[in-house]
Amino acid sequence: MFGRRKDGKKVKNLDIIEKAGVYFMPQRIDAVNLYKQKIDCDKLDQFILEEKKNGVHFTYQDILIASIVRLIYNRPKLNRFIMNCQIYQRNYISVSMNIKKKLSDDGEEVTLKMYFTGRESIYQVKEIVKKEIEKYLIPTEKEKKKNEKIDKNETRKTAGFLCKLPNSAFKFALGLVRFLDKGGNLPKSLIHASPFHTSIYVTNLKSIKLNAIYHHLYNFGTTTMFAALGKEKYEPVTDVTREIRAKKLLEIGFTLDERVADGLYYGNSLRMLQKFMENPVVLKEELKEGTCEIDYIIKDKKIPF
Repeated sequence: MFGRRKDGKKVKNLDIIEKAGVYFMPQRIDAVNLYKQKIDCDKLDQFILEEKKNGVHFTYQDILIASIVRLIYNRPKLNRFIMNCQIYQRNYISVSMNIKKKLSDDGEEVTLKMYFTGRESIYQVKEIVKKEIEKYLIPTEKEKKKNEKIDKNETRKTAGFLCKLPNSAFKFALGLVRFLDKGGNLPKSLIHASPFHTSIYVTNLKSIKLNAIYHHLYNFGTTTMFAALGKEKYEPVTDVTREIRAKKLLEIGFTLDERVADGLYYGNSLRMLQKFMENPVVLKEELKEGTCEIDYIIKDKKIPF
């Protein structure tokens, strides 16, 4: 009922600032912080090259997602969200993103939502992402024989159903979903179908040759972080000898809900992400089940949907 949710547990023993902040800033748009992070590509490219020799092709997107998944596991406050002026700890780790079936103006877009325990190696993360993409982009033999398009994506099927409704009915249905979500009564099936009920939303602007941006946070759903991966570029930097030289840097634009963690926590988290990104070798090993709270919720890599 009210206050009890299927996707998270209410956080107790909050300090005064944490508890009061959600009332002063009841919507995500009130609490948006923007941060642009630059990643040194030297070790990143070296890792990609070495893995390519071993027959594994990594992209910057693969490494970013693996780094984010490991980060959220290590920094659980990043996996909190606010609903109805209450702070919840999400009981799963997920990453949402949009991909185009074809890089053209009229190319069909598919929304993916991938689940993780947080302990996966970078190889396992890559495989999960690959399988999720292939599930919706590569037709099965049955579909090829029938020569028809079958929509297997839960998000598209749900959105497609709503879009068939008249305008007034669509507004009523969406209002009902918001009401149920606010009270913690949204069914698991809708939470699973919604890409907006996720730990973080990622967009790969590098794939369309754009620089990193600060993407907005959605007031709908529970997403408190958005990461926009931009294209790499060379910039002048000063090294330890005070010599100026060109260095290849990768930019990521972060949009963050400041209500879930303070500046120090976010700062330490972003520095940890940079360490993962600039030295992906540390992500090669799968972590054993530890003492993080998420371990007690997700057992044996099972997800709640």
